[in-house]
Amino acid sequence: MKLGTLLDFSVERYPNQVALVQGDKTYTYNQLAKEVEKVAASLQRLGIQKQDRVVVILKNRFENIMIYWALQKLGAIYTPINHRLSTKEVEYCVNDAEAKAIVFESSSHNAVLSATYAKKPILIGVENSDGVDISYNELVERAPNGYEEPELDENDISLMLYTSGTTGKPKGVPRTHRNEYASAMAHIIQNQYQLWESTLGVMPLYHTMGIRSMLSMTFLNGKLALLPDFDAEEALKILDQEKITSVYLVPTLYHDILSHENFEKYDLSSLKKIGYAGAAMTTSLVNKCMNLLKPNVFVNHYGSTEVYTFTICPHVPDKPGSAGKAGLHQNIRLVTPDPDGNSLPEDVVNKGEVGEIIVNLDSIEAFKGYWNRPDATAKAIRNGWYFTGDLGMIDEDGDLFVVGRVDDMIISGGENIHPLEVEDCLTQHPKVKEATVVGELDERWGQIVSAYIVAADDSVTAQELDEFCKNYAKISNFKRPRKYTFVKEIPKSPVGKILRRKLRDGEFETSRGQSEPIS
Repeated sequence: MKLGTLLDFSVERYPNQVALVQGDKTYTYNQLAKEVEKVAASLQRLGIQKQDRVVVILKNRFENIMIYWALQKLGAIYTPINHRLSTKEVEYCVNDAEAKAIVFESSSHNAVLSATYAKKPILIGVENSDGVDISYNELVERAPNGYEEPELDENDISLMLYTSGTTGKPKGVPRTHRNEYASAMAHIIQNQYQLWESTLGVMPLYHTMGIRSMLSMTFLNGKLALLPDFDAEEALKILDQEKITSVYLVPTLYHDILSHENFEKYDLSSLKKIGYAGAAMTTSLVNKCMNLLKPNVFVNHYGSTEVYTFTICPHVPDKPGSAGKAGLHQNIRLVTPDPDGNSLPEDVVNKGEVGEIIVNLDSIEAFKGYWNRPDATAKAIRNGWYFTGDLGMIDEDGDLFVVGRVDDMIISGGENIHPLEVEDCLTQHPKVKEATVVGELDERWGQIVSAYIVAADDSVTAQELDEFCKNYAKISNFKRPRKYTFVKEIPKSPVGKILRRKLRDGEFETSRGQSEPIS
């Protein structure tokens, strides 16, 4: 099944249904299709052919959607990257992808024009025409009549997403039309979406969550309300005005929306289906979501760019913290963790034991390997299984709990400590807004648990939190943090993943004095 064909089907079914909203601009499915046709014709005239890579450095704006669908029509490969990337990062991704063209806006203008490319790409500008070969408006206004439709196959590459690259160079993840169709259909089923659903288009399209939101709405003739720059109150306004029925966000965005001082001013009664992915959600935030939003559907999706679905927890409040069971197209195993990458699919751990989560690559949602990175592919893929690098535990009900990363595990005095368990304890304290723990080198213990706290109340003390861990949460003594640092914010990636590496390297700003040791 080819994605451009599915867009055609949606347009034929309900041509006058609203497809996109951004600010005061609205596109029906018919209007979207007409603009996509023009953009596709212009891109083909510029020389964009089947399987050419086009790097797209845009926020969530209607031009981004049009470019995406135009490339699907041409069989070219939509290759989005973060608009916040530096010149060197843009340069690396463009050269690695051997991109034929770059589409960009003012936020990435300097980075694009300052980069050095192995082969000069066609530069297509949105907003700012300085230094570009052609503007987006010219693609639309000067489009030829129609374009030659190429012969496409569902196993052709549809898009290539770059992983975040927090531990080295970003890796390109090529995904086929078949992969993308299956992932979107799984997303619809697993989130219990229906015809004419609507959602907030705030997760970036360089991230699998953003792509999944867009595709699922398109297949259902739903409405995607775009928000190029996240602002909690602006999100609340859109949720209210557009009567949004479903959202799929990282936990950080739920936190910011629900904590906004004007939350009660807005009517979110249409919002009945909520889902999250990308990071763990604390028990206190789960409870806040239930109390303030009262959703009928509350899903935790655990997956990756490479495969999309690993597991689904279909109703989060029943078992907060659980990632649930394998998704529609999937099965998983837990194997002996080995940071050096020597464990095999046969090294299965017992139920109740912590192991590395591995995922079956027979899935219709799964990629086949990284772009131009046989070394990374060999490390991640072994004997038909994808090794995630995540640590998990399966309980007596067969539900998965993700407890950290293989390389984030803290070993103190020979005992394994998984950060999420300690963090979940700390965030239950009413004076704690956010908490992250990392392993800090210690001469006696090898490592100690070091906690970084964003306070909700400045009166909170390290001693108070230690007493809370001992007497209220009752976590094991060896898991208690032995050092507390109060910080202004926890460093995160653009999609909300905690960057523990930055805490270990001292890349943070304290909110008060020195770290406070606990005996």
